[in-house]
Amino acid sequence: MKKLNDFPFAHVLVLGLAKSGTAAAKVLLANGKKVRVNDRNATKEDEVVIQLQELGAEVIVGGHPIEVLDEIEIIVKNPGIPYDNPVIVEAERRNIPVITEIEIAYSLVEGPIIGITGSNGKTTTTTLITEMLEKSQQPVKVAGNIGIVAIDAAQSLEKEESLVLELSSFQLQGIDKFRPKIAVLLNIFEAHLDYHKTLDNYVQAKCNIFKQQTSDDYLVYNADDNIITDAVRHAKAALIPFSTKKKLENGAWIDEEYIYFKDDKVISRDEVVLVGEHNIENILAAIAAAKLDGATNEGIRKVLSIFSGVKHRLQYIDTINGRLFYNDSKATNMLATQKALSAFMQPTILLAGGLDRGNEFTDLLPYLSNVKAMVLFGQTKEKLEDLGHQAGIKTIEFAGNVEEAVKKAYAISNVDDVILLSPSCASWDQYRTFEERGDMFIQAVHKLV
Repeated sequence: MKKLNDFPFAHVLVLGLAKSGTAAAKVLLANGKKVRVNDRNATKEDEVVIQLQELGAEVIVGGHPIEVLDEIEIIVKNPGIPYDNPVIVEAERRNIPVITEIEIAYSLVEGPIIGITGSNGKTTTTTLITEMLEKSQQPVKVAGNIGIVAIDAAQSLEKEESLVLELSSFQLQGIDKFRPKIAVLLNIFEAHLDYHKTLDNYVQAKCNIFKQQTSDDYLVYNADDNIITDAVRHAKAALIPFSTKKKLENGAWIDEEYIYFKDDKVISRDEVVLVGEHNIENILAAIAAAKLDGATNEGIRKVLSIFSGVKHRLQYIDTINGRLFYNDSKATNMLATQKALSAFMQPTILLAGGLDRGNEFTDLLPYLSNVKAMVLFGQTKEKLEDLGHQAGIKTIEFAGNVEEAVKKAYAISNVDDVILLSPSCASWDQYRTFEERGDMFIQAVHKLV
């Protein structure tokens, strides 16, 4: 077990278990800290609760009593717990610091960190950077919001290895000393306001990624995003822009034929497999970060010539009898579906629907020009049907679930059609997760063969 660096607190409250809280508690206990764990949803019989107690933690379950703050010097908070939680409110009143697990992981890492954040495209960019470094024979591990706990990755990280971290605004709001060698800021759209309350709070959380950087570090940023270009004026790191709209002397950019880093032709656009204009931004950001950490053009080309997308994020599945199938189950909002629809010029059959959060879908209307048919499911199918009628789409069908939707879409499709799952809704009316929904789509496509 690695030793924590520069963590002077003796009595720590870990608020919320899950994977990150459990990992944080174990590291803190191994470093001789007095640890109290509080989780509202856990029970005394849970295996992880028993395990932490055996390791020496005090575990309080079933609620969040204010008394858990007694004698506490710092809180390590699960990123999903909002800051209006009564325990957090009282902690701030008592001037008790509140951090997330990312800050603990940072105390364990000796080598360079590449941190990636943004409203959209984090997972794709994180994956691209990691694979570009791997193909360039650079030592690297990946973790963070991508599903791998940063602390766990940090435990096995060698000094010469880079750690690539996907970071959410929830994680970044709870940092203090965290300082990536390379920070990547992709884009900022209005999101998660139920958590952050205001757009300014959300922007500030995202921009925490470069808060502790110095002139020895790099900040890769979207030069086409006005919110970001305004925010990075205050950054101390060396600024490395990327843009799909203009030539850059000191960043990643694109013309009609090639993708460049500075004045270096990295790859021909024709060699890139990944579809979607938004993914060009992700590719440019990934190239900039990977090149700064030692990636070669050969390694980058090896990745971009075969990489067709992260699972459930505009992921190419198969071509069956001339029909191209794409899984974009991660599209749980209209913005994501807009980006998916914009990726294709050919006739498209859209599979959409899901949890009804009270949204209307009129913002999708300008993006339906290539949609020849819709197959709809879930609570929002009638709303989406109305949208289809407004767009003049003549073929609109209902399905009981995603598997049935695939069969119906294939039955009404022609050669060269795209069959796209991009629900524009959360999955929880029918599926536990968007991953489960996407897996059903993939299985249904494979059954067509």
